[in-house]
Amino acid sequence: MSTSTVNPELVKARTQATFDPLQLTYFLYDGPEKTKRKRYLQNIAIKECEEQGFKRSAELTREEQYEQAIRKTTYTYKRIVELGLKDPVELYMFKEPIFPSESSPFGLHESMFLPTLQKQGTDTQRQKWVPLAKQYGVLGTYAQTELGHGTFLRGLETTATYDVKTKEFIINTPTITASKFWPGGLGKTSNHCVVMAKLILAGKDYGMQSFIVPIRDVQTHQPLPGVTVGDIGQKFGYGAMDNGFLRLDNVRIPRENMLMRYAQVLEDGTFVSPKNDKLVYGSMTLIRAQIVGGTARGLAKAVTIATRYSAVRKQSEIVPGAGEVAVLEFQTQQHKLLVQIASAYALSVAGRASLAAYTRVSAQIESGALEELPILHALSAVLKAFSSWEMAYGIEQCRMACGGHGYMLASGLPKIYAHEVPACTYEGENVVLCLQTARFLVKCQDAVNNGEKVPSFVSYLKKPKNVQSQLSDKIDLKQLIEAYEHRAGRMIAEATERIKSQLSKGLKPAEAWNESSQMLLEASLAFGHAFVVRAFIETVVSAKLEPSLASVMTQLCELYALNGINKYSGQFAKGGYFNDRQLELMESRVYDLLAALKPNAVALVDAFDFPDLVLDSDLGRYDGNVYEALMKYAERSKLNESEVHEAFYKYQKPFVDYMKSVQSKL
Repeated sequence: MSTSTVNPELVKARTQATFDPLQLTYFLYDGPEKTKRKRYLQNIAIKECEEQGFKRSAELTREEQYEQAIRKTTYTYKRIVELGLKDPVELYMFKEPIFPSESSPFGLHESMFLPTLQKQGTDTQRQKWVPLAKQYGVLGTYAQTELGHGTFLRGLETTATYDVKTKEFIINTPTITASKFWPGGLGKTSNHCVVMAKLILAGKDYGMQSFIVPIRDVQTHQPLPGVTVGDIGQKFGYGAMDNGFLRLDNVRIPRENMLMRYAQVLEDGTFVSPKNDKLVYGSMTLIRAQIVGGTARGLAKAVTIATRYSAVRKQSEIVPGAGEVAVLEFQTQQHKLLVQIASAYALSVAGRASLAAYTRVSAQIESGALEELPILHALSAVLKAFSSWEMAYGIEQCRMACGGHGYMLASGLPKIYAHEVPACTYEGENVVLCLQTARFLVKCQDAVNNGEKVPSFVSYLKKPKNVQSQLSDKIDLKQLIEAYEHRAGRMIAEATERIKSQLSKGLKPAEAWNESSQMLLEASLAFGHAFVVRAFIETVVSAKLEPSLASVMTQLCELYALNGINKYSGQFAKGGYFNDRQLELMESRVYDLLAALKPNAVALVDAFDFPDLVLDSDLGRYDGNVYEALMKYAERSKLNESEVHEAFYKYQKPFVDYMKSVQSKL
């Protein structure tokens, strides 16, 4: 793009950079060749979006958003076949400009239905169902959450009762609260569904299992007998997604429609239990592992918009009489944005680590080794929770950093927030997930107390708790990792001790757990935070970055870690680990880092390499011409299609005439 078309304030901000942002883009996308491929695919998508005349969702009704989403999806998937795309990363990059912070009604088919068939089905079931699903004749979703029940799986009410005589399962939602509620693509799009239901054999409950349930005729798309299904209505976001409800009135399916790779029901009704109950939830573990990287990308989009706008927007003076300055010159704005830039990079690295752990452990599971399954479950659960909470907070900080204009849909920020923040509750509500991780951590702490072996990534639980940090004037990244692990280790030990103290008072185990749950939640988050800090620092230190980039990334690592210490200083200082002088030193260092990183702010977000169509923002445009774009958006408002709206004649003018007549009588 020619610099003559770019807002001069953005040109100025970019020329201040001390490193080449392209080198950082290569770091993010695994090198020059993959970056080139990403840009090639995204440019194809951008060009074809223009040719197809796809409209901004901000200018469409919900019904129009859904129809356009179906049109986009079917067009996109045809092009994927024609282009021969198969690599998951390439598929994601090609789709991203077509669905900018938007969801596809086929999304759950790809992310949950198909992976569940592949992971949970027997060889015979996969041979039958996977080809049908890949042809989209069988188009599915995944129904676990119910109207009255969510993350607590044992509380789900939907039942699958086996009929030995007919060799069928009878799927039933016995109450209104048992209605399946929220699955994407269920409302209008899907014709099949993986339903999580309680397995009932001869009157006995054998827990949750997965069943393939046809819900619509594959030819007519009409609901099948016993099936009541529909869209749940307007939501905070996800306008293009037909999240749905499903009621099943004693719907019969063949025995073979229970996914039986791990748990099985034989023809005579005998139950064969899996080696590990958590194997049934493998698809969910995958989704949680993927969510971490997704939260990083959502936050990266928001902070790109806010940072570019902050370099363009002038507001107030710093030196009286010297004229207005870009809001990025204010330290408070730098703190808002640079901390979120650091967080986006940290979560991006953690997302890679999370997915790598899933891939490694999945390979072990495939070979029959289940030892690390609890570790994977604990890690993916807390990282999903930690990253989504960090992302939700960060996006809102970015929106507020844009002032009033950030409230407009044209800014792109409301759409990003509404699209990303559901990650705090879908695929497991965050508090519940943290407490699941806490159970694992308490077991690890008990193992340490008993002199037993624990997984390597919680080996710091063995370290003494009554020590003081040796951090001095020269802050060392290694010392910051130690600080986070000390904090996590101490909090896990204290939460474990609280449970014991509650038990000693005569409370039952479940009651003792509940009375300790806030401490357990915070300890779990401290564990997740420590994992992210270590992953970020070790990845940057071990990467072969050229010196100018290495310097900037080291500063980002330091800012991310120090900001967390400042934010939770009470937790870090407890027990005397940090003294006041050390805390003051770290607080002062954050201000130094803001000043050092400020010239690189725009370059750091440019390195995310988001095309304008992906950001879908009039504030975050690469060329910085935000005011022209905002005015054009305003002029296109449907309320401007007539100079005088009919509501004036129908209501406003008669009201004024009425008030005149009333006043004249007084």
